[in-house]
Amino acid sequence: MGEGKTLPTYLCRNCENPLALGEDLISKKFVGASGPAFMFSHAMNVVIGPKIERKLITGSYMVADVMCGNCGEKLGWKYVETFHLKQRYKEGMFVIERLKLTKKL
Repeated sequence: MGEGKTLPTYLCRNCENPLALGEDLISKKFVGASGPAFMFSHAMNVVIGPKIERKLITGSYMVADVMCGNCGEKLGWKYVETFHLKQRYKEGMFVIERLKLTKKL
């Protein structure tokens, strides 16, 4: 019987509130305000702020800031809408900065 690879749970570095599951990790190749960031298809235990237009590296987007639902730490953003057809895959995705995360296996 083969053992499957255990995926981590990503937690808020500030309060250890669970934020995302390893199976929801889409990419580690994003950049946030504090440096490297991860894209997730889903996030949990977060508060989503109002949507605003923001100019990012790959263009302009409607995004909403994402904060920890427990401690209020600003974690990153959620893509709400894109204005470029090639970037549509990002809509609904969460980008959380690496420095704001810790993980638990």
